[in-house]
Amino acid sequence: MPMSTAASWIHRKRTREVALVASFLLPALSIFFLYRILPLGWNLWLSFHSWSPLKPAKWIGVEHYEEMLLDDDVFWEALTNTLIFIGCSPIAIAVALGIALLVNSDLRGAAVYRTIVFTSYPLMTVAVGIIWRWLYDERGGFINYVLRSSGVVDEPIKFLQSFDLALACVIVAEFWQVLGFYMIILLTGLQSIPQHLYEAARVDGVPPVARFLRITLPLLRPSIFLCIVVGILNSFTSFDLIYVMTNGGPGHATELLITHIYKSGFGQTRFDYAAALTVVQFLLLIVLTWLANRLSGGNAGALER
Repeated sequence: MPMSTAASWIHRKRTREVALVASFLLPALSIFFLYRILPLGWNLWLSFHSWSPLKPAKWIGVEHYEEMLLDDDVFWEALTNTLIFIGCSPIAIAVALGIALLVNSDLRGAAVYRTIVFTSYPLMTVAVGIIWRWLYDERGGFINYVLRSSGVVDEPIKFLQSFDLALACVIVAEFWQVLGFYMIILLTGLQSIPQHLYEAARVDGVPPVARFLRITLPLLRPSIFLCIVVGILNSFTSFDLIYVMTNGGPGHATELLITHIYKSGFGQTRFDYAAALTVVQFLLLIVLTWLANRLSGGNAGALER
């Protein structure tokens, strides 16, 4: 075959391969663009305009952001509650790690315990909110019933009506649901650690605590990073749990950024201001995820070459 003919054949083959790959990727990329990139760009554009469905858009620059930072007290309360939500995630991760270590050992019935712990995660968040709202109920709630029956308290505790307790109660409900998912992630990471490392450490006389700190934790960094990211995402997307249990109350004691966005957009029909809140939440999410990656070593999730 002449060189020119061979080069032409190779060029046509590569063109066909590129066209074939593009035909497979185009539907997925189109959906991603329509439902991810385009709404994100429109949301950013909307945050710099005054707009409602009944009037044309008007450029106002950064007025929404100035209002948010200077005049919106609810924003700061919602931001604080969201950061508290995120800051409590390591507690749930630590508990899940303890459970994962137990069910990864030779504990009798470990598979049963693993199934019981994981059962809470597949439940719908709305169902979880209803369950825990009943548990916390002042009149007929199970927790108040146990506390009063055992003589711990004389009067029922208003868990979800208390400015001091409501946020902690919601966080406990969130942790209860996601604990099983954390456990599965960490258990998978534990089972991927080569056992010969532990055997060599035992031969060298390394105590259990040192083996945990020098072998287990460093090799679990990708799994822990994933749990942290899931905790951050849950803190930004726990709208349904908050809505069912407290609707952001009492006052704004359990208000999160996501509920504040919803109330601004659909409660006050201020979609432009809600768009600005969404931009701030998105930037905060990016920053927190970057910090979590840096704290986990800077290369969590990277592929080995």
